[in-house]
Amino acid sequence: MKWFLSLIAILIASSFSAAQQKTVTPKPAPAKPSADSQVYRNSVFGFRYRIPVGWVERTKDMQEGDDPSKGQVLLAIFERPPEAAGDTVNSAVVIAAESTTSYPGWKKAEDYLGPLTELSTSKGFKSAGDPSVVTINGHELVRADFSRQLSDTLTMNQSTLVFVQKGQIVSLTFIAGADEEINELIERLAFAASAKKY
Repeated sequence: MKWFLSLIAILIASSFSAAQQKTVTPKPAPAKPSADSQVYRNSVFGFRYRIPVGWVERTKDMQEGDDPSKGQVLLAIFERPPEAAGDTVNSAVVIAAESTTSYPGWKKAEDYLGPLTELSTSKGFKSAGDPSVVTINGHELVRADFSRQLSDTLTMNQSTLVFVQKGQIVSLTFIAGADEEINELIERLAFAASAKKY
């Protein structure tokens, strides 16, 4: 879980540090994507994610070497480059997978919520309710929500969905400035119709 937790810590720092700035960097006009260029597809786990137009991908930047046994960042996207200043939360989505063999005895998605909660609260987040099970296209995932007040007018919200499949822990972490934005980001996730419950 150390690899996964360090990844979440980097994601939080990337979204938080940019939000602390007071200047706004204008977004460049996005190139017109082809119909398929804005969709991340993962055939191993049977899901796809529709990337918001104009977002920047930083998957390679967030990967740690070439050792998949430590875990693998599958997708890392941000509303604006993590280093860009702004006066809003830098919304982000990071999808990662890590082998369950790294954590003997942990078999279910719920097993990973304790360390996730510990990390999030150590970064100043508060739990936003009890974890829950969500179903997307017949596929069950465990969801944990957190929030952190950055200023009188700015709150960072984090939602992490977790499932275990094919000997891998798959985590999908969403960061945004409002619950509605988090839900809109989650709605971009879809599983194949043949998905099973995990």
